[in-house]
Formats: sequence, structure tokens, C-alpha cells
Amino acid sequence: MANSAKFRPRFHAIILASGFALGGFLTQFCRIFLPSGAVKEFLTSGVTAAVGPLQLDFVIIKLGLGPIALDVSLLSVVGVLVAYLIARSLF
Repeated sequence: MANSAKFRPRFHAIILASGFALGGFLTQFCRIFLPSGAVKEFLTSGVTAAVGPLQLDFVIIKLGLGPIALDVSLLSVVGVLVAYLIARSLF
């Protein structure tokens, strides 16, 4: 029992990432194939949070990172829910 608890955060991170990937695919699919209208706007509109750009300046190397953005739509949340339900039924 203790062994399965050790992998739980990693398991949840994988499920969350795969759910957002599935939701992103569903969002893009609906943006391409749904006709224009209220349903398309409702399902594909999202909130975007962005951070960056971040500049790191060390003496011998300069690094630039960003901007990093996360776009969350209704279909992204549905994708996470579907991935969680599938993973829960398998394990």
C-alpha cells in the first residue's frame, strides 16, 4: 500500500497533462469543424494566463525563457475529466 502512495503525485501529473492534451485536441478539432455560432464560441473560448519573458544573466551565459502561456477552455477541463475517469477505471 505504501508503494502505490509514492507514485501518486507523478500519476496525477501524467493524468493532468494527458487531459490537457486531449482537451487541447478537442478544442482545435471544434475550432476547425464546428460551424460558426454560439456553441462554437462557448466551447472554444478560453482564458489564457501568461508569464514571461524571463531573462537570466549569468557571467558566462545568458538565458531567455518565455513567454509561457496556458490556455484553458471548457473542452480542456472536459479532457482532464475524461482522462481522470479513464485512469480511475483502469487503476
